[in-house]
Amino acid sequence: MQVGFIGIGRMGSGMAANLLAAGHELTVYNRSPAKTETLIGKGAKLAGTPGEAARGNVVITMLADDRAVEQVVFGKGGILDTLPRGAIHLSMSTISYALDERLAAAHRDKGQDFVAAPVFGRPDAAAAGKLFIVAAGKPEAVTRCQTLLDALGQRTFIVSEAAATANLVKLSGNFLIAAVIEGLGEAVTLVSKAGVDRAQYVDLLTSTLFGAPVYKTYGALIAEERYHPAGFKAELGHKDMRLALSAAQQLQAPMPLASLLADRFLALMAAGGGALDWSALALIAKRDAGEPTKLTPSE
Repeated sequence: MQVGFIGIGRMGSGMAANLLAAGHELTVYNRSPAKTETLIGKGAKLAGTPGEAARGNVVITMLADDRAVEQVVFGKGGILDTLPRGAIHLSMSTISYALDERLAAAHRDKGQDFVAAPVFGRPDAAAAGKLFIVAAGKPEAVTRCQTLLDALGQRTFIVSEAAATANLVKLSGNFLIAAVIEGLGEAVTLVSKAGVDRAQYVDLLTSTLFGAPVYKTYGALIAEERYHPAGFKAELGHKDMRLALSAAQQLQAPMPLASLLADRFLALMAAGGGALDWSALALIAKRDAGEPTKLTPSE
């Protein structure tokens, strides 16, 4: 399949490599072309503009936020202007519910298909092809993307024909992860102030009542304070809490805990920790308890 891939960041680089390994003809675009060099060495073609990456059967976007997606889709010579009729924009970014609705309508007006398929998983899972994918869109369009999704993830959950629903599910999941991180941060701070070993405490939790992967992954990061390099930056966690709250307002579903988490991420960013992994939210609990903290990334 002729595939374009836009967004060669920590997630996108591994995802694009897996598509190449699966035998797809890949054209890649990134705002910083240097990040595409490894993929070019493996056989990918380099696009000079987003539109040049959108001339095949499917173009995938894996970008940081709404603004980045809007620029590559709606900008002059972007995806919307270049994607052939009947081709698919497979959006794998975590973006707003409202932008998903706008994208679906814009592509429909152009005779193009749109599938939203945000992912759960950190960069190591992306590189290993072990992401969990939440997909939504017209059934026939999702089916046409299935070989790509199979190369990128270990399981795809198809949740709706309405594309925006996929990002609503993803945002709700990120809200729950953030709630786990905040809870772990507070609990670890509490017991460590009494002299309990942090790593031993997390091992106790994850070996008994809290054996889920989210507790094991983030518990270990918090116990060891491994917040750099970031698998998912705190500033993106803050972005996702804001997007969840925006959707909650649109759907009239109050989320008071999401409001708290947005403020906690804002406090972390204000203290200089926006580029740290979002598990560094635990440092705010530690700081509030009067413990010494380091809130800027190590070089």
